[in-house]
Amino acid sequence: MDSRLRTLAPWIAFGVLGSALLAWLGLVGYYWTDYDTEAAPAFAVLVRGDVGSFLQHCPAYGGSLIMRAPFALAASALGGGDVAVFRAVGFPCLLAGAALGVVLAASLLARGGGRGTAAIVVGVCAVNPITLRALDVGHPEELLGAALCAGSVLAAVRGRSTLAGVLLGLAVANKAWALLAVGPVLLALQADRRRALVIAGAIGTAFVLPVLLAGSSTPEAAAAHTGVIFQPWQVWWFTGGTGEVIRGSSGLVKEGYRAAPGWLSPISHPLIVLVAVPLSLLAWRRRSDPLLLLVVLFVLRCVLDPWNTAYYVLPAILAIVAWEATRFVDRPPVLALLLTMATWAMWEWVVPAASADVESLVYLAWTLPFIGFLGWRLYAPALPAMPTLSSGGRASVWSTTQ
Repeated sequence: MDSRLRTLAPWIAFGVLGSALLAWLGLVGYYWTDYDTEAAPAFAVLVRGDVGSFLQHCPAYGGSLIMRAPFALAASALGGGDVAVFRAVGFPCLLAGAALGVVLAASLLARGGGRGTAAIVVGVCAVNPITLRALDVGHPEELLGAALCAGSVLAAVRGRSTLAGVLLGLAVANKAWALLAVGPVLLALQADRRRALVIAGAIGTAFVLPVLLAGSSTPEAAAAHTGVIFQPWQVWWFTGGTGEVIRGSSGLVKEGYRAAPGWLSPISHPLIVLVAVPLSLLAWRRRSDPLLLLVVLFVLRCVLDPWNTAYYVLPAILAIVAWEATRFVDRPPVLALLLTMATWAMWEWVVPAASADVESLVYLAWTLPFIGFLGWRLYAPALPAMPTLSSGGRASVWSTTQ
């Protein structure tokens, strides 16, 4: 066995076992979840061999379903039913998180980091409790997109433009919010930016175009539901109207909930992408850390999105653990752990016990200062340089003050 593989074997085993644990806990069944209404109908016709109907039944993130279609077909070919297909298309997403953790642990150990810190890094990526929230709601692809985005920026930092483009294209094909990673990838690359963009664009188009041509869900159709999905955990909450009866997808009344203002529906999701442009340009001007820029953009996405829920923070968690694992050698990923614990506490303790208005106030009370701190670290001058490993294993430096 190759010495490098032998060194990584325990970490690979840890990541796979962590993924298996989350699969055992979270991939139990899918009834009454988003998977039941959005993805299951498409996979059901796919395993019967009807590719055209599969594309027509795909939700707005149909590119993700196409990416995972081979796993669905394999499960069906082995005699599995609908639940087996559900598990088969979810487990690769869990493995993507584990793979990111192993890559980060290998880099950390190569730079002299401790085994305990490496274990925490793999654990945050592979056995994160917030991932269970995504599985419970039926969205394992959120973890897949998070790992692909963080991986694309890591590849760009190491100068691997082709790999960065491939991972970015797959991330965008998986879900549209991955467009937020474009700025960090371009910031990280020192050369071949055009190649990376062309590759990412070609891959993203190859997955998304068939769904659009089939007449499936469109971004405009998804945006039309913004006025219905209006959660307390975002900055727009107190602009919502009171006095209306708000019902959830189950038909039950959501006590204390506000109605979304009409002007918010068409601008909320485009605004998240538009805000990323000046922030990325400012980071470019100040030669800021691309991984930290990715963290800031993903946390802002949560705060600015009226659809926000617990698992939306997964991309930010994986981005911040990637930043901490490449930026620091002598301490564990403290910020990633804090973000995980704060999110878990929010949805486990605050949301079940408080009114919607209180939930919003508590959420903003810790997320806005957190964003302020990250923004200060991102744009403040004269911060220490970030040590990384180049693709060839030599030490290199990304300077925040160049």
